[in-house]
Amino acid sequence: MRLLERMRKDWFMIGIVLAIAGAKLEPSIGVNGGPLKPEITVSYIAVATIFFNSGLSLKTEELTSALVHLKLHLFIQIFTLAFFPAAIWLFLQLLSITPINEWLLKGLQTVGCMPPPVSSAVILTKAVGGNEAAAIFNSAFGSFLGIVITPLLLLLFLGSSSSVPFTSIFSQLFMTVVVPLIIGQIVRRYIKDWLERKKPPFGAISSSVLLMIIYTTFCDTFSNPNIDLDKFSLVLILVIIFSIQLSFMLLTFIFSTRNNSGFTPADTVAIIFCSTHKSLTLGIPMLKIVFAGHEHLSLISVPLLIYHPAQILLGSVLVPTIKSWMVSRQKGVKLTRPTV
Repeated sequence: MRLLERMRKDWFMIGIVLAIAGAKLEPSIGVNGGPLKPEITVSYIAVATIFFNSGLSLKTEELTSALVHLKLHLFIQIFTLAFFPAAIWLFLQLLSITPINEWLLKGLQTVGCMPPPVSSAVILTKAVGGNEAAAIFNSAFGSFLGIVITPLLLLLFLGSSSSVPFTSIFSQLFMTVVVPLIIGQIVRRYIKDWLERKKPPFGAISSSVLLMIIYTTFCDTFSNPNIDLDKFSLVLILVIIFSIQLSFMLLTFIFSTRNNSGFTPADTVAIIFCSTHKSLTLGIPMLKIVFAGHEHLSLISVPLLIYHPAQILLGSVLVPTIKSWMVSRQKGVKLTRPTV
């Protein structure tokens, strides 16, 4: 099962490269008004499909056992949706004086505003042997929170496209995100047994639709002759993203392992991954709505497109190290317990 998940992620990364390359070769197919009609198929149908799919696949009935650990949940959600975007905003005040492309820097801010993903943090927490129930709860709950909080954070830190009014943004978010998600959860209640037996490829469906969104987004970029992305800025953004991830993972580790934190080593594992991972599946459709019609939308999306594979790569590399630490800490706790 883990091998299949890894293969799916590898194919998705290849798909992103092919989607961008295809947009570069023939951008006229995916631009607004083109044969694909992305102003309808992407803005409404594709986005709604992703969130209906999320509603069908989210196993909210399994989350009740994790509800009691409020301190853990508060830590993860506050770090993800408050500390993370605020820290990035402060960091960008320093980076604004550098020659890095300003739209890539704005894209870094959008990364900070994103909710946690519904899969990668859970998979890595499980691989280490951490608190999987807490990871599932916070990934799912963070996704629900993100539907409301992420657009507000994006508008707070970046503003929206001048051609899209505030009320229009949230009405479209409600119709293409909230409503499909709720319908998906309602439908799940009636076909839950069938879903458990057949195990439909939810991940593959969302990934395929997401690739279509990425393709049309870059079609808009390559059809605009005024947009130029320099390699220097791209390389620096790549280095910055890895640095941010490592720094925040270390920060969450330090906070959650203090003597008076009250967190177990297994809790710390869930905290490290859930607090620092960001959702591409939810993020790209939201950017498409909030920045609809923005000529630099694809540049704003680039840091999130980099952050997604980077968090999986970095997390996978660190799994053995984190697992070794957790096992040693758990053994230490057992040895120090008094015998009765």
